[in-house]
Amino acid sequence: MTTATVTSKGQITIPADVRRSLNVQTGDRVEFVQIEPGRFEILAATRSVRELKGMFGKAARTVSIEEMNRTIAERGAAAGLRSRGRVAIRSGRAK
Repeated sequence: MTTATVTSKGQITIPADVRRSLNVQTGDRVEFVQIEPGRFEILAATRSVRELKGMFGKAARTVSIEEMNRTIAERGAAAGLRSRGRVAIRSGRAK
């Protein structure tokens, strides 16, 4: 098991073998994901967004950009009504 020591500033040095395994370099970001209370997993946050393709399976139906924009506007307007009390809607877009 590889270990690291926490400094007085709350920092750790990720051991070289772990950095190599995660393929992280100086300046790269890592994420700490809580698996369960008191247990975390460290992940390299250097992946391309393209790697997300297929992660959630096939879509139930195809949606056009226009449909996406309309839904975003509608939901944004509804959220605005709840948080600000009112939102003007013209031409299907939240203003």
